[in-house]
Amino acid sequence: MATIPSFQHATPAYRTFCGPKALAALPRELDRLGARRAVIFGGPWLVALPDVLGAIESAVGQRLAGRFDDVQEHSPVPSVEAARALLEDVDADAVIAVGGGSSIVTARAATILLAEKKDARELCTQRGDDGRLVSPRLSATKIPNWVIPSTPITAYAKAGSAVSDPATGERLALYDPKTRAQGIFLDPEVALSAPVGLASTASLNAFSMAVECIEAGVDDPLADALLLHALRLLTEWMPRLRSAPDDPEPRLRLMLAALLCGQGSDFVGGGLAQALSHAAGPRSSVANGMVEALLLPSTMSFNSVVTKDRLTLIAELLDPGAAKGATAADRAVASVREVLSKAQVPQRLRDVGLTQDALVEVTEHALDDWSITRVPRPVDRDGLLHLLQTAW
Repeated sequence: MATIPSFQHATPAYRTFCGPKALAALPRELDRLGARRAVIFGGPWLVALPDVLGAIESAVGQRLAGRFDDVQEHSPVPSVEAARALLEDVDADAVIAVGGGSSIVTARAATILLAEKKDARELCTQRGDDGRLVSPRLSATKIPNWVIPSTPITAYAKAGSAVSDPATGERLALYDPKTRAQGIFLDPEVALSAPVGLASTASLNAFSMAVECIEAGVDDPLADALLLHALRLLTEWMPRLRSAPDDPEPRLRLMLAALLCGQGSDFVGGGLAQALSHAAGPRSSVANGMVEALLLPSTMSFNSVVTKDRLTLIAELLDPGAAKGATAADRAVASVREVLSKAQVPQRLRDVGLTQDALVEVTEHALDDWSITRVPRPVDRDGLLHLLQTAW
């Protein structure tokens, strides 16, 4: 008997502007929601790029109420609290995040703390009395945000904001659909402002997420369309990013792929490599995206007993001319390994500075990660630790 698709697919409302004239749409976007006191979020790198910063400030014009220049990697809570205080001091009614994931997450999280008037730990996803992970309902109205990215990350239009607690090493996940971006501006000059290595690592993160979300096995053809095309674009344009670092086209194409991947992942959940990288990345010497890519072949092999049909999709897309003798799982994993090898992704956790002593702590933190609640093959503490030890 045929299986009847059964799913819910609600596409979030946001606007995407891409190309040399993308920033020209920013003033009317701010006017559309009546924003008059906007704060630009970025790291010290943004101040060091006066042409890029000047173009953005010029587009904001007299609506500019301030800048938060202290965005930090992994969005630590003290930095987010400082951003919240600035938003309150200048009576902000809009935020504009410029740069990568840390800028975007810091801006979103700061608007949550501003509106809810509580500590991040009170607002984050946590285990309920029944042991399940629960995200509190954050009902306060949030000021709108817009995103001007410099790297191809999947967080552009997400509703989640994961901040880090430097005191405990924990990752605190804040979830609020009202913090989704109103608009995304993909500008060539901003895209070129990021180092190639950073753009490449971000692309690897999107590649890994696309593979894991296709693996998830949710029977949603609309999500499949987003994810498979994202994977196709990432595979095609990642090599061109490295061969033509001064060409904005590969960067913009990869940004669009990351946007497709981020949107598609909303409908199917996260993945095992993603959950592990959230915990292992901050304890390594590289970005989370590199750790996720490193772990991807291992998690694909682990999941393969329940993801065979989905792995066929991946194998056919990445290696359509392969001999049919090998299993779909073997073909898919081999194809992914080849992509990662060409991108010079390390093969072992020890190669990225993760100590063996840290594996137990990584396991404990990963078990409390929301991404692990929707993996295709459930895994317990012992299974996670064994997987990490194998990858170490």
